[in-house]
Amino acid sequence: MTLKLDRLDCRILEELQRDASQSQRALSDRVGLSQNACWRRLKALEAAGVIRNHTVVLDRDRLGAGLVVFVMIRTRHHSAQWLDTFRKHVSTIEDVVDFFRIGGEYDYLLKIVTRDMASYDLCYKRLISKVELETVTSHFAMEAIEEQRPIPLSPV
Repeated sequence: MTLKLDRLDCRILEELQRDASQSQRALSDRVGLSQNACWRRLKALEAAGVIRNHTVVLDRDRLGAGLVVFVMIRTRHHSAQWLDTFRKHVSTIEDVVDFFRIGGEYDYLLKIVTRDMASYDLCYKRLISKVELETVTSHFAMEAIEEQRPIPLSPV
């Protein structure tokens, strides 16, 4: 279900995507609302589920987690039970930061962030240990050109 957003809702969300740590006062000043009006809109956006979380973007390299791997998976199994088992298994692997079911030649896409090739190998072995997979193809990121871009918004 698409929520109808007006220009001010979009401005609030754009500002929060840019910097979710800014104070309520700074946010209200940037969007041109009183603090109370901005707070009410923010709470309404949270209640509607538009804002799911407030997070921090970390520098992977400074934290020793500089290897990014995109893993494409194909399976012969497409039952709800198999998917539930696979979903639960993948959710136990901490290095998997994004997990998608996709259309096309492959069935699933995982984004794995880890220290190095040895760490990725352990992650790979864990991935294939519990669930039968037909094909697992890994693509190693050479450089993050753009990452964590804001979602483009427009009033509806």
